[in-house]
Amino acid sequence: MAVVGQIARPHGIRGQVVVNPETDFPDDRFAPGAELFIQRDGAVQSLMLTTARFHQGRPIIGVEGVDDMNAAQRLAGLELRVPQASLVPLPPDTFYRHDLVGCRVETVDGSVVGTVVRVEGSLGDSRLVVEAPQGEVLIPLVQPICQHVELDVKRIVIAPPEGLLDVNVTDAQQANRPSQK
Repeated sequence: MAVVGQIARPHGIRGQVVVNPETDFPDDRFAPGAELFIQRDGAVQSLMLTTARFHQGRPIIGVEGVDDMNAAQRLAGLELRVPQASLVPLPPDTFYRHDLVGCRVETVDGSVVGTVVRVEGSLGDSRLVVEAPQGEVLIPLVQPICQHVELDVKRIVIAPPEGLLDVNVTDAQQANRPSQK
């Protein structure tokens, strides 16, 4: 199952919820009649959307059987998913976020940077969040930097501009580094 959003919080008193979308196709995924899935108490459950509208870029959806604020509150924090088989093929050099999570990131010279833990941003403004020894490193998901994405071996090869990988170094880590004079 692929994540397409996360329920943020209830909206109003009639059981609607605000969704933080994690899809580049929100109009399709969050339309009345759409079926989404959640995992709760170890079981996968189906949710049927009854209403949908957008406010400030975020979907506000109604779910069948969720009729009041208390029921909506119980959904807060849950991820909304769809079967991977329902995903549409993407154009070349475009990737689903879930395919990038878990990829090893290394530089063109073979140095390992870390592992992708999530992808943030929108279609034209995405960045990889990489867990590295010095902390999280944000890497813009653009062709000049991310030169090769090899999903079959879960590897992304980057050519980082100078300083990109050092942006998140803490003061303590910086103090332990040898001086570059």
